[in-house]
Amino acid sequence: MTSRVHGWRRALTVAAAGLLAATTATACTSDEDTAAAPVTSGSAAAFPVSIEHKFGSTTIEKQPERVVTVGWNDQDPVLALGVVPVSTREWFTEYPTYPWVQSALGGKQLSTFSAELNFEAIIKQQPDLILAIYETISKETYEKLSQIAPTVIQSSAYADEQTPWDVQTRTVGRALGKTAEAEALVAKVNAKIDEAKRANPQFAGRTLVVDFGPEKGQHWLIPAKDPRRALFDALGFTAQTESEEVSEERLDLLDRDVLFVNGATKKDMAASPAFARLKVVKEDRTLYTSFSTPLGGALAYSGPNALLYALDVLVPQLRNATDGDPATAVTDLSAVA
Repeated sequence: MTSRVHGWRRALTVAAAGLLAATTATACTSDEDTAAAPVTSGSAAAFPVSIEHKFGSTTIEKQPERVVTVGWNDQDPVLALGVVPVSTREWFTEYPTYPWVQSALGGKQLSTFSAELNFEAIIKQQPDLILAIYETISKETYEKLSQIAPTVIQSSAYADEQTPWDVQTRTVGRALGKTAEAEALVAKVNAKIDEAKRANPQFAGRTLVVDFGPEKGQHWLIPAKDPRRALFDALGFTAQTESEEVSEERLDLLDRDVLFVNGATKKDMAASPAFARLKVVKEDRTLYTSFSTPLGGALAYSGPNALLYALDVLVPQLRNATDGDPATAVTDLSAVA
């Protein structure tokens, strides 16, 4: 994985000097630069389409054939809709190995540019659509991207990097001319969530704390409305939002009904005496996964197929953690490939 463990929301840092002028070089891109095959998209009858966002609206005149994704996880709903982007933002280097991604790629390679926003790399791909929904996009960055190709960013209805997965999926669906397919995917995920809730009414109202990437005695609690915990919220759990950053001295904030450690193994966490003393840990109501597992990636990317995968893995262990019987073992998901 890239170094963006705790910097999920870091603002863009690429210098802008000279990049606008570089747009004039688009026609000079070499065959090697544009070797990726054009994507197959949706119905041409869906165009033109205008999509509202926080800086106005973007009109896509015709069916996109070369899609570049700039948002950290935008490629996931794109792939779920049957489109392989010509390039994506690099984030988790394991991404192409995830089972739902391999299935969507069908043997094709997924091209990436750097983790930093690289305008020149985007220009070289000659995109006819740029998706930058899950990123903190400034007006200046939006305008630069829009000079390269029609650019879709998040709605003003949500804070930066808080667009819900279903809204993101529907937005991507409209941009690709795949509205019906997007609705079907959202319905499929929601049906699976509803099924899990019916089978596990004990989830409702339980406080589930997500401890993200504990490192060197510091812990980051994921609050409500953060997409990284959206699946838990959808299943009926409530969030612990007293603090986002917690030291070893305040680990009592983790001691609630259920704890999910995202980014460290059970063995790693056991090295902390303060953590091991927590009741939620001693009573085996704690789930663990590492960033190297597909589950860690599924919760980060949170496209429809990623969420379906995560539900299959998580729900049985959440059931074990909430059945009220300390003797019920909870599988260490950090050891599950």
